[in-house]
Amino acid sequence: MRQVLQASWALLLGMMLLQVGNGVQGTLLGIRGALEGFSTFQMSLVMSGYFAGFLGGSLIAPGLIRRVGHLRVFAALGSLISAVLILYPALTDAWIWVGLRVAIGFCFSGVYVTAESWLNNAAGNETRGQALSLYVVVQLLGFIAAQGLVALGDPSGFIPFILPSVLVSVAFAPILLSVSPTPPFDGGGAMSFAALYRASPLGFVGMFLLGGVFSGLFAMASVYGAKAGLSVGEISGFVSMIFVGGLVLQFPIGWLSDRLDRRGLILAVAGLGALAAAVPLALPGFSVLLAVAFLLGGLANPLYALLVAHANDYLAPEDMAAASSGLVFVNGLGAIAGPLLSGWAMQRLGPEGFFAFVAALLLLLVAYGLWRTTRRAAPDLEEQGAFVTLPPAAASVAMDMAQEVYAEAAEAAESAPEGEGAGC
Repeated sequence: MRQVLQASWALLLGMMLLQVGNGVQGTLLGIRGALEGFSTFQMSLVMSGYFAGFLGGSLIAPGLIRRVGHLRVFAALGSLISAVLILYPALTDAWIWVGLRVAIGFCFSGVYVTAESWLNNAAGNETRGQALSLYVVVQLLGFIAAQGLVALGDPSGFIPFILPSVLVSVAFAPILLSVSPTPPFDGGGAMSFAALYRASPLGFVGMFLLGGVFSGLFAMASVYGAKAGLSVGEISGFVSMIFVGGLVLQFPIGWLSDRLDRRGLILAVAGLGALAAAVPLALPGFSVLLAVAFLLGGLANPLYALLVAHANDYLAPEDMAAASSGLVFVNGLGAIAGPLLSGWAMQRLGPEGFFAFVAALLLLLVAYGLWRTTRRAAPDLEEQGAFVTLPPAAASVAMDMAQEVYAEAAEAAESAPEGEGAGC
């Protein structure tokens, strides 16, 4: 771990500051949109725009990097992010915000691809898993810190939007002054959706549903808070607990993943998440909201890595890299739909539709997983690959890093003498 910090501390610090800026604008828009009188449908389009841009960026950014290099892409996209953050309060029109969110989603995706490429280049085979763990931690810490900043400012003014712009600009300084360009960006082969589904139906369907859960949960939480009449401080506390839960429960659930039937754990975590989402529908109170937010974030966050690990349990090591782009793309499609469906649920059911939507998707995941248990037996515990922590908001390079760890572990287990395989 110390080796990873020494090699990548500036990159990790910069990424944490970037997430502070990203987290501020994500929560702030939901609050400001309510003040501007935007409808729930309009806000769902605004929030969905980020994920549409993010998915597009994940497809286009590698080509940009190949043509002009990591440094130029990183600096250019960072400048655009800072500009967009300042434009939000100056152009308070819902349709303009949709375009700005698409643009900022595209830029953040490209920034992630570039930063993760540097991180992958700095980490050796033996430290790649640790690098990913630290990457997850700094992302979550950045989002948590962002909510504290939201509570300090007046969302009706300009200052709360200027602050994340400044943070994003500052975030690039330690990165650009300390890292060197990575080798040329090489894209791997791709696995078709049909082949990916045949290999792991639960992984495929689960990644799509979880994309909707994450985007609906993280993008629409502040919209829910504004519609429910929460104060700015209460909204920031509610949103922050989602990320605190993700930070606290990510690693214990990962530890269980290496010791229990992974498919059963996925169903248990999704089922508990659905139950947690149903609690506010019956029990009012802000303290209940905080507890539910903690559980939802803590249970939903590790599901991403659990589903990736489950899919890899049915893939040959040489197919894991090709599967990564398919898993990221399927998750991205679900993420685009998440805010739209969550917004529709809130329009039909009121603010409580936010939790009803999350519960419904998690219940669909449980139902599909239970059906899959009747179609194929789970692999033995000793055949399961090791759990690798993954950030759900990361780009495809982080997925590729995880797949490298999975493939190396799988190859090591296959080459070990009988009875000496890597225990999980």
